[in-house]
Amino acid sequence: MNITIRRLEQGDLAALLEIYNHYVRETPVTFDIEPRTLEQRQAWLDGFASTGRYQCFVAVKEGRAVGWAGSHPYKDRAAYDTTVMSSVYLAPDATRQGLGRRLYDTLFDALAGEDIHRIFVGITLPNEASVRLHRAFGFEPVGIYKEVGRKFGRFWDVATYLRPFGG
Repeated sequence: MNITIRRLEQGDLAALLEIYNHYVRETPVTFDIEPRTLEQRQAWLDGFASTGRYQCFVAVKEGRAVGWAGSHPYKDRAAYDTTVMSSVYLAPDATRQGLGRRLYDTLFDALAGEDIHRIFVGITLPNEASVRLHRAFGFEPVGIYKEVGRKFGRFWDVATYLRPFGG
């Protein structure tokens, strides 16, 4: 498996949009209901930097992005600045190859020197693979929001996991 992990680049946007929209259309993993446009995802891409709390790394196979892991603002209030959310998405044909672990290893290594105290993640249930991945990285469950999202004609629970980080 010849896959490299590197920082997000502008040229990755179309491939990452395709991956994300797969999850929008086919799964409850994201609560977006309508596929995103390139313009909408450009705003997402613009939220990342090469340093600081909000970074993104991409898995690339044969020149094409097949997944990413990123850190995002948790809330827009200043007191939350040292808390971030993380996410990881993989193309359907790139799962179960250890890429989520490689992406998170790279992301968390890059964030190690940043002023981050906690990392949160929300996982739509059921999603045992995501639960296992996050537990392997030290995330602990802190609660379940029951039936907070409606998609595909049903309500979904979201488990919240927290990982201490840094100071």
